[in-house]
Amino acid sequence: MKQYAVFSGRARRKEYWMFALFNVIFGIMAWLLDNLLGTASNNSASGLIYGLYGLAVLLPSLAVAVRRLHDHGKSGWWLFINFIPFIGSIWYFILTVTDSQPGQNQYGPNPKEYGS
Repeated sequence: MKQYAVFSGRARRKEYWMFALFNVIFGIMAWLLDNLLGTASNNSASGLIYGLYGLAVLLPSLAVAVRRLHDHGKSGWWLFINFIPFIGSIWYFILTVTDSQPGQNQYGPNPKEYGS
């Protein structure tokens, strides 16, 4: 969350996956709070707290995803590849788990090599 809405630069695998892990943990906690406090709606399992949490992390989620694509030398617009059923999500997942593009690219120096 240090780089809340920073879309420039590059994000290492560790940064991306640690954000994803904590996002899942806090999402589950928000869901549990909704259900324990009775703020969950009858139509879905989520409620007010989960919805507010989702809105709060929407921008940082997009930012870290764009920076992760930058780490491979791809534009942030490549996030739209996820709209291609099945194949797009697989391709995006492969990008998130593979190693960075070595050296500097158009989005900046490799954070792995410079210890950022």
